[in-house]
Amino acid sequence: MADFRLVNPEGWEYDLQSVYSAYIGYFQLHNIPWYDRTWGQFFETFEQFLGFSWPVITVTDSSTGRAHIVTRLTTVGAFIKMIKTRFGETLPTPDNMLKVTHFETSQRHLRNVADWATYKKLYTTLPAVALAAFKTRIRAGEPKAIRELWAKRDKTFLAIDFEWSERNPATFLEWGYAAVRCGHLEAVGAWPPMPESNYRKGHYIIGDYVDKIVNKHCPTYPWQYAWGDSQIIPKTKLPQIVQSVISSLASPDAETTANSLVLVGHGVSSDIQRLEETKIKIPHNVLIVDTASFERALFNTGERGVMHDPKTGKHRAQGSTLSLGGLLHSLGIEPPCALHNAGNDAFLCLLALQKMMEPGTATPMPDTDARKKSKAAGLVMAAPMPVAFMGHLSVVDDAYWKSLGRSGSPRVRERERGVVDGVTDEMGLMRRGSKYGNMSPPEIGGSWKDDRDKEKEGWFKSAKGVRLGTK
Repeated sequence: MADFRLVNPEGWEYDLQSVYSAYIGYFQLHNIPWYDRTWGQFFETFEQFLGFSWPVITVTDSSTGRAHIVTRLTTVGAFIKMIKTRFGETLPTPDNMLKVTHFETSQRHLRNVADWATYKKLYTTLPAVALAAFKTRIRAGEPKAIRELWAKRDKTFLAIDFEWSERNPATFLEWGYAAVRCGHLEAVGAWPPMPESNYRKGHYIIGDYVDKIVNKHCPTYPWQYAWGDSQIIPKTKLPQIVQSVISSLASPDAETTANSLVLVGHGVSSDIQRLEETKIKIPHNVLIVDTASFERALFNTGERGVMHDPKTGKHRAQGSTLSLGGLLHSLGIEPPCALHNAGNDAFLCLLALQKMMEPGTATPMPDTDARKKSKAAGLVMAAPMPVAFMGHLSVVDDAYWKSLGRSGSPRVRERERGVVDGVTDEMGLMRRGSKYGNMSPPEIGGSWKDDRDKEKEGWFKSAKGVRLGTK
C-alpha cells in the first residue's frame, strides 16, 4: 500500500466487493455452475477474486455519506478480457453492481489490491474517510448533513464570536460564546432547548482596550451584552478562558468518530483563524457549522423560498450571503439586543441555527432584572488597570465593579429578586424563577417591566443600522 499515486475520482464508481457479489448473484440467477468451470477459482472466495489485482481508491457516497473502496468499469472489463484470454469463455458485465456517486472532487490515492490483507488494511481506513467527508459537508453547509447532526441530539453546539480592532485583527476587544448541550437535554426530556434558560453563555471584554480602541467602520457595543453580566479580563487571560470553555465541552480527539463538540459561527472562518492565532487547541475531529453557509445552501436549493433585499426590494440573488442581522430578519427575529457585541452575536447565532432546525423556537427576550449583581459575578482582576471606563466600571480593591447611574452606563441599577420553582437550566433541570412575576421586588419602587422596556427600546435603537451590516 506504500506505492500509490494520485488520480481524479471521476470514473471510479463501482464498489469492489459489490462486483464480486454481483457475479455470485448472476451465477445463481442463471443456474451457472461456476464451481465446475476452469475459471471458477476466482469466485471461490472474495480473497480469490482479489487475486486479479484491482486498482482502487476510497471515496464517500454523496447521498449516503458512506465510504467505499471503488474501482472502474474499465477494470471490470479488463477482468472479463483476462477470463476470455486464459479460459476461452466470455463473462458478462453484471448489471447490479453498486454504483457510488463520489462526494470528493480532489485527487485520491490509487492503490492496487491483490490479496485479503491489503484489502482489510484499506478497509480499516474507511471510517476516517467518511469522517473527513462528513466534516467537509458540514463545513460547506450541506442541509442534509447538518439536519442529521442536529437530529441525533447528542452533540454540544458551541457558538463563538470575536470582536477585534479594525486596524489590527490580532487585537481582540471582546469574546462571547453560547452553548447548548443537546445530549443532556435529551436525556432529561427537555427538548427542544429553551434558549433563555438552556444555553450556557458568557461575554468577556478585554479591559486593556475597552473604550480606548473604537472601530469606526463597524462599531462594537461592549457594554450592551443582554444575556448576563460581562466579565472584564486582561488580554493575557483570554486564551486561557477560551481554552477552558472548549475543553469543558469537547470529547477526546479521534480519527474515526466525530467529536461531541460542534463549533458554530456566522462567517466562522475568521473566528477559527483567531483561535489558531491564539494557539487554542481544538480536537481535529470537531465539526464546524457556518450558519451563513448553511442558510445560503438552503436558499440555493429553494428551501427558503423567494426572498427580497429589505434595502432595495429586489429579489435575492443565488449564491448571496446574508449577514447575521439579515439572517435573523429573514427568520422573523427582531434582535432584542445590539449586534456587534460578541456575547450577543454568539447567542443570536446559536438561536438562528436552532430556529432553522426547530422553526417553532420562540424568540427569547432578555430579562434585565434577573441579572445577578456584579459582585456575585466575580469580576476579579489580579491588579487594577488604568482604563477610562466612562462611568461604566470602577476599580475597587483590585476588582472591577459596575458603577451606578451615569449616561452611557450599561445598566443604571442592578436588582436582586426572589425566586420560585419553574424554569429549566442549561442541563434541562428545574431551576428557580422569579416569585415577583411582573411586579418589582419588595423595597424597590417602580415597575421592573417598565425599566426593561426602556432598556429594550435602547437596544433596538443601538442595533438600528447595523442589523443588516456585514460583519
